[in-house]
Amino acid sequence: MAHREPLKPFLLAFPGPLRDRLVAAVLSGEKVSTTGLLAEYQLEQEELPPVGERSALIDSDGREVAVVEVTDVRVLPLGAVDLRHALDEGEGYTSVAEWRASHEAFWHGAEMREAMDDPSFTVNDGTLIVAERFRVVERLE
Repeated sequence: MAHREPLKPFLLAFPGPLRDRLVAAVLSGEKVSTTGLLAEYQLEQEELPPVGERSALIDSDGREVAVVEVTDVRVLPLGAVDLRHALDEGEGYTSVAEWRASHEAFWHGAEMREAMDDPSFTVNDGTLIVAERFRVVERLE
């Protein structure tokens, strides 16, 4: 592989079975969108990714497995997430309600609450989320 500049990591979930499933879905082309919390970006004092930014998709072992490029970024209330976004997450959701239940379980989980430094962190319809679309531009395996 040719030398390239280091890329910012593209992290999905926490290392473990969920990240493994999400990375596999990205590599298969099923997953072309993801959702984060605006509050996470604010807590980490991180700018939202600009369209066109390229990042290294990281697996649970910390390896760079692909280069992904951001194609769209929207900030919207959790209650405004539409079916297209839910389907494009590539996790087999068939409804926004199913997508939301899964995401709320993740966001209300111990790992996320610890990451947010808030043991009672919860989301609601007005919680601002970052809906990000991306495409794989290079596989690194």
